[in-house]
Amino acid sequence: MVTKSDSNKARLKRHVRVRSKISGTAECPRLNVFRSNSNIYAQLIDDVNGVTLVAANSAEKDFGANGGNKEGARKVGQLIAKRAADKGITDVVFDRGGYIYHGRVQELAEGAREGGLKF
Repeated sequence: MVTKSDSNKARLKRHVRVRSKISGTAECPRLNVFRSNSNIYAQLIDDVNGVTLVAANSAEKDFGANGGNKEGARKVGQLIAKRAADKGITDVVFDRGGYIYHGRVQELAEGAREGGLKF
């Protein structure tokens, strides 16, 4: 019998492997990305204290764009960069969450860079 591989399980294994190597601090937080079929989410996380400093996602009430495409992902990246700048954060460590750096994840990263985040 042929069994189908669980792609989310494989993604979580990749994410754990990456997380063993990178960590965020208050000065240089971790920019974490999660994408679902219809939305995309980004957080700046301080792993030392275990707190989320800034968050943005396409499921917010006044977002106004589709989070399931590249334009929405770029908008979320710009939004999190703006909110980070308001808190005085400029340097981050990018955590792609086990996803391939392609498509919506790449657009979110480029939008964050356009907004002023350095990584």
